[in-house]
Amino acid sequence: MPFQKNHKLGAKPIGDEPMDRTPICFNVRTGVREKLKTIPDWKEQLREYVDRLIDGQTGSDE
Repeated sequence: MPFQKNHKLGAKPIGDEPMDRTPICFNVRTGVREKLKTIPDWKEQLREYVDRLIDGQTGSDE
């Protein structure tokens, strides 16, 4: 059964900015995935961190 057009499922835009349709995927150490999923709103926090990382404002001393 194919997806119906104009369905309500899927990625939602944040504010006025639409999401990129191509996801970023990377491998993590064993157990990280399960721990990450226990954090409320982890996807939004990760998106914000990536934005800061790109801007060079991660707060890291490296």
